[in-house]
Amino acid sequence: MEIINDYKRAMQFHSGKLAIFYKCIIVGLLVSLIAVMYRIALTMAENYSLLFYDYIKANRLLIVPMFLLLAGMGWLLSKIVNRYPMISGSGIPQVKGQIMGYFKNPWVSTLIFKFLGGIVAIFAGLSLGREGPTIQLGATAADGFGQYLSITRTERKILIASGACAGLAAAFNAPLAGVMFALEEIFTYFSPTILLATITVAITADFISKLVFGTQPVFHMALISTIPLTQYWLVLLLGLVTGVAGVFYNSTLLKTIKAYKTLPLVKEPYLCVIPFLFAGLLGLTFPIVLGGGHQIIENLNFSSTLQWLAIVLLIKFGFSIISFGSGAPGGIFFPLLVIGALIGGLFSHLAIDYAGLNSTLFINFVVLAMAGYFSAIVRAPITGILLLTEMTGSFSQLLPLTLVSLIAYVTADLLKSVPIYESLLENQLAVSEVKQDDHDSYRKIMVETAVHFGSEIDNRCLKDLSLPEGCLVIAIRRHGKDITPRGNTVILPEDHLIVLTSLKDEPAVRLALHKMAEIT
Repeated sequence: MEIINDYKRAMQFHSGKLAIFYKCIIVGLLVSLIAVMYRIALTMAENYSLLFYDYIKANRLLIVPMFLLLAGMGWLLSKIVNRYPMISGSGIPQVKGQIMGYFKNPWVSTLIFKFLGGIVAIFAGLSLGREGPTIQLGATAADGFGQYLSITRTERKILIASGACAGLAAAFNAPLAGVMFALEEIFTYFSPTILLATITVAITADFISKLVFGTQPVFHMALISTIPLTQYWLVLLLGLVTGVAGVFYNSTLLKTIKAYKTLPLVKEPYLCVIPFLFAGLLGLTFPIVLGGGHQIIENLNFSSTLQWLAIVLLIKFGFSIISFGSGAPGGIFFPLLVIGALIGGLFSHLAIDYAGLNSTLFINFVVLAMAGYFSAIVRAPITGILLLTEMTGSFSQLLPLTLVSLIAYVTADLLKSVPIYESLLENQLAVSEVKQDDHDSYRKIMVETAVHFGSEIDNRCLKDLSLPEGCLVIAIRRHGKDITPRGNTVILPEDHLIVLTSLKDEPAVRLALHKMAEIT
């Protein structure tokens, strides 16, 4: 479908919610089918990986050929990632960059090679998750759908973000977390249209996923007790611990990515060879750390010794950093939750041994640590709270989940740690050029931003704003109605500015409006 630059048609998009509702149902169905196939493929790849390493251990003469095979697989995957950089890593920074106008996504190649690359990485045993890639696969499928059926470029970007939301919902069986992820991490503002789109795709994708995999939560954790209020000081302490641990994770991961680029003997087309060889070594000696970490979660309980928890934590942490730092297709979502669970296991063990914590609360603090660690790293606490609530199937921990996430978030913020996906996006922008063509100067797109209380433009006249060049405020949405802006129109909190700009200037305009309309 041809995307036009017509103002009337573009403005009607915001009031005609029924059309996007139908389109989001289709996107939800499409993304859920891809997510289901990807989840099945990766589950099979992980199972065959364990069988593969068991077979090699039983036939030691095959160890050298095994490492040669892994090196070849790593080399091939490195070449593919080098040829199609949009498939590297989890894909979430690429989705954010695409929404902001930094990247143009060749959706067919991204969809194919992200899918196949994830299977290869998991079969080798790399410590990567399926959730980030599923988010990108969902966004990419929605992008391809939107190229043909979107009326405006704004609608297409909403469909892309909705596809990402559907991917998370299907991957975790967590529709509410998927909706909040789109609002908290991708758009960073609330809009009735966006809310309608994300809820529609999340419910659709979750329904199809549950038809295939059942209604059981992802984590089968029995939360049989609630934490007494007299021991909430332990929850506060855990928030502090996970906040500091999250800052350390972000710092270590970014330094590892930088170190990969400066290795004297390994050039870019060979980076994935390193984690593949590590996977072979661990597959023969310590296979529980391979893959996303489902085996670790299944074996995590109070009978786990402190020594075992510490060893698994150190190896899983290091292997996850090495795996993701190489740029191999795969996410950090699930591995970081597993690392958080191990931190919670250590904390619970110490609290039970030395602080009088009841042993029945062991799993409670494991779940809390996962939420706190996620909040410190990703800096999306509401998503983390909803995610762990839906993944465990228990709503009894909302208060301690909120508390530990808040403390972890504040701790990471005070330590001036940048959210991981923002850092990864900055890294990609530093080495990538914003792809444009000659027509981007006159192709138009609408950019919407919400005005926050106390922001730079709060209660200021439109004529007094230092708007970036190349943009025009064409409407102000206030209480569900569109106001035609004039020079003396006062901008109020909760207003939504609708700005028209060219595709060429979109990234700069989005960044400038973000700084002006939000509290930093």
